[in-house]
Amino acid sequence: MPQILVCGFLLLGIILIFLGLLRQLRLPRNDEWVMFGFCVLVFAIGILRTQVAEFEISSNKLAKLNGKEKVELTGIIIAEPDERDNYQMLKIKIENEDSIVLATTNLYPKYNYLDKLKIYGQLQEPGNSDDSGGQSYKNYLAKSGIYSVMFYPKISVLEATAKHNLWQKIYSKILWFKSKIRQSIQYSFSPPESSILEGTILGDNGAMQDDLKTKLNATGLRHIIAVSGTHVVILSSIIMSLLIFLGLKRGDAFWFAIIFIALYVVFTGLPASGLRAGIMGGLYLIAQKLGRQSVGVRVVVLAGAVMLAFNPLLLLFDAGFQLSFLAVLGLIFLEPPLTAIIKVQVISTTFAAQIATLPLMVYSFGNVSLVAPITNLLVLPIIYWLMVFGFVSCFVGVFWNWLGWILSVPCYILLKYFLWVINFFSQSWAIKTFENVHWIWLAILYVPIIILTKYLNKKFSQKF
Repeated sequence: MPQILVCGFLLLGIILIFLGLLRQLRLPRNDEWVMFGFCVLVFAIGILRTQVAEFEISSNKLAKLNGKEKVELTGIIIAEPDERDNYQMLKIKIENEDSIVLATTNLYPKYNYLDKLKIYGQLQEPGNSDDSGGQSYKNYLAKSGIYSVMFYPKISVLEATAKHNLWQKIYSKILWFKSKIRQSIQYSFSPPESSILEGTILGDNGAMQDDLKTKLNATGLRHIIAVSGTHVVILSSIIMSLLIFLGLKRGDAFWFAIIFIALYVVFTGLPASGLRAGIMGGLYLIAQKLGRQSVGVRVVVLAGAVMLAFNPLLLLFDAGFQLSFLAVLGLIFLEPPLTAIIKVQVISTTFAAQIATLPLMVYSFGNVSLVAPITNLLVLPIIYWLMVFGFVSCFVGVFWNWLGWILSVPCYILLKYFLWVINFFSQSWAIKTFENVHWIWLAILYVPIIILTKYLNKKFSQKF
């Protein structure tokens, strides 16, 4: 958007706020002009913040070397290595540069968080990849501050686990413990059971076979094995329901659920997607605690605005952020009336999140599962026990492999049932694919959802 137009919006917002304040002197309870003025002002500020982020991308020194001669760079691994079937990807923060390079290299030798490396190869602009969830891979990486990739560079380890601040040392210990849990899972279970358990407990699905991912998408169960706002909210809802069933008051159960979310996000290794999911899941519980939809929505919108102020590219290029935000709004408005109808909160929570995100799923990924309501009804009741038995057996297995293997038997039975549901319902007719969905359909599809939400809230307002 041209700068003069942005400045015009800024000026318009300030004028509207000023006129609104003058109007309030005569009509104290009339603040529509002030609110509208603030909306216009925030809209203009958001555009300016996005333009600043785009300028940072275009002026990045390292990105200007993409596609040119080979370069030698020194940097530190700033995230847990993303290991796949036969390769791994390393996020390397380059020294003396405000740049991150995503390096793809062989699965061996292994590298660790905070290893200091020297890499030699050709920088390239990100191309297409299946990891971007149907989005432009370049934009998918840009929202994480990655504008250059390097394939199979020559790597030398300068310093194993470089010394850094206290937080980075703590984070490295978290990743170490996470790796031990992963090893315990792989000792007690073989694929595909191990892949499902790693996804459910650790939020890891990078090494999952493509065939299993396809089946999970076809059955509408992919959200169970990925760290997302929907995933965290469903887990916290399960915890809440269980604690209330055991006799705890809702207020006490709320604090246990908040603690659970925090511990779970830490346990998964504090990925950026996990942090956003934890924030959204926590906000949903806070909205429930406050007991008023209007207040809950304001809290969620305010948190979303703060997150976008730090990284405005999330709104444009991060489908996970968009889905988490919509899922939480759906839970605030749809979950109470659905619970009044279905009577089972875990199921109503899942359906509310799926209804709220369905149009965006179709627009972003081009497909929708026709059997998702059935498969979720069949699988959701076992997820809590799958996580409990899975975590206990794997935690014990870190110290005593044989005992962890014995304790894994109940979890193994649940995983077999999970796989049976996936295999039985993952038929070719189970998923409907849409190509080149126009954004106008996104707006049209949300109209009946908004109407349905208003109707259900009005009809069941006395029940919740």
